[in-house]
Amino acid sequence: MGLDDMTFDTGFKVAEEPEDVKVSDKRDKRRRSECIERTTATIYRRAFSETQLLDLIPDGLQEGHSYHFITAGDVDALSYVKLVLRQQNLDYLLFSTWCMACDDILQIEEWLESGKIKTIDAYMGEIFPNNYTKEYIRLKEVIPKHGGRIAVFKNHSKIFAGIGPDFAFGIETSANINTNPRAENGCITIDREIYDFYKAYFDGIVSFEKD
Repeated sequence: MGLDDMTFDTGFKVAEEPEDVKVSDKRDKRRRSECIERTTATIYRRAFSETQLLDLIPDGLQEGHSYHFITAGDVDALSYVKLVLRQQNLDYLLFSTWCMACDDILQIEEWLESGKIKTIDAYMGEIFPNNYTKEYIRLKEVIPKHGGRIAVFKNHSKIFAGIGPDFAFGIETSANINTNPRAENGCITIDREIYDFYKAYFDGIVSFEKD
């Protein structure tokens, strides 16, 4: 049996910060480390193209499962969202990325305009407005139009969290929302708790940008 076919029931624990940690304001509080503990069935897969990634879960994403991937080629962060959208449209999605490309904003706009995703919140790295000016302007045209918000802060995380009529999920990936040929890792967890965890954290982010 190869690694591609392995499935495990795995429990894991992570350390929490003490409850009496003092914070000076809302922004500081949202920069604390936070964690959740859960037990899930864990599935491992390899993909070397987006097409292969989309074909790796023939039975569909299942509640209580985490899907771990190592990828290369043309697999970027939005590829994981495409896996979810094969099974359901989304009422809400948040994404967090250091940077992104214009083609990816076009894909997000198409999902919003078509109703495949109703609302998206975007969380960007602090370099984004000045280093990716054209993309930032376009994102501000697309996201608020459909009821979402854009926040810029000291951010290097690559996260998606979303919910639809059938399930909620969280996606963690090393890849930004842009295509590159490097090896990247990613994980999709189908679980309401992980969605609530990320949603609560990012809802509390105070953006550097006030417009």
